[in-house]
Amino acid sequence: MKNRISDMHHYYADMVRYRRQLHEHPELSFREHQTSAFIRSLLESWGIEIIKGTPGTSVIGRVISKRAGPTIALRADIDALPIQDQKECVYASKVPGIMHACGHDAHTAILLELAHWFTDHPELWSGEILFVFQHAEEECPGGAASIVGSGVLDQVDVIYGVHLWTPFPVGHVYGAPGPIMAAADEFEIVITGKGGHGGLPHTAVDSILIGSHMVVNLQSIVSRYVDPTEPCVISVGIMQAGSAFNIIAEKCRLKGTVRTFNEELRVDVRAHMARIVSETAAMLGGHAVMEYLDGYPTVINTDEEARRFAQVAAATFGDELVHKSPRIMAAEDYAYYLQKLSGCYMFVGAGNEQKGIIHPHHHPQFDIDEEAMLQAAILLATMTLDYMQEFNEQ
Repeated sequence: MKNRISDMHHYYADMVRYRRQLHEHPELSFREHQTSAFIRSLLESWGIEIIKGTPGTSVIGRVISKRAGPTIALRADIDALPIQDQKECVYASKVPGIMHACGHDAHTAILLELAHWFTDHPELWSGEILFVFQHAEEECPGGAASIVGSGVLDQVDVIYGVHLWTPFPVGHVYGAPGPIMAAADEFEIVITGKGGHGGLPHTAVDSILIGSHMVVNLQSIVSRYVDPTEPCVISVGIMQAGSAFNIIAEKCRLKGTVRTFNEELRVDVRAHMARIVSETAAMLGGHAVMEYLDGYPTVINTDEEARRFAQVAAATFGDELVHKSPRIMAAEDYAYYLQKLSGCYMFVGAGNEQKGIIHPHHHPQFDIDEEAMLQAAILLATMTLDYMQEFNEQ
């Protein structure tokens, strides 16, 4: 397998160039028009067919071998985040308030050069490959569900994807069977009290006090209603109220996220939250309404494809660089692909303390060790070729 991809390093310089160009010109979810045009232009320059009618701003390229074989999809996400880039480097974002703070620029560059590499080496593979450049991973409802719903992947046998991950050191790769990334739901709670003078609290109903109790009480769900061996997170990320220091606020707004791996627990947590929100508000004389949005489901790798990852990665990189991934409480709409198709979502380490690449995803100084891109490309190529070989031997 190594011999078949021995020249992949020749494509690395273009990976870096494309990644940096995309990093300088990020676009938010559902608005990735320039990014899509850039992808389409490169694919067409290599003679790759662009599938028509793709949902949103996604781009899907297709290459077909003259030899029969399976249909394999490889996926990258293309959108950025509403974060101001604080890095001091030549490729820092040129768009105020928007940056690639999660590595999607690198994912796109990896898949572009993989498409280029497979096009240059038709003798090495058989069947059909779809290169899925997906829009809007960062914002629900996301782009994956619409792609699955469009039917464009109906004939696909297996799908693979990678996420560069700075909490893991560069050079190391991670995967696991079963649940690997959490389901992620959103909630918003609007608390109504009774406004009044800050010096006369007995004449008012303090929505901030209710909200404060509510934040604390919601944490009791994880600590007292959830099996301690079962991963679960409830985080309140926004608390907004008040207009002046001496006015008791009539309204208080909370917004947050729930992360779970177990679908039954996901439903139970929502029910516990509804009860606690209602009873906490009533206990303190107020009223509360909760809106709950079911977000992305759990990413669940197929056992057989996770086994393939372990074997292929060990043969390619060595046992010491291949690890079983811990469960990660971040979410990914890649989950929708795995609800329909066999496949595997894998992590490639992209952090490097010696280079100062230490910041987590969604941080304003986020960056990656770009050498991780080459390893990710090799991993995706070897997974694809191994599947084709096994398929053709059957």
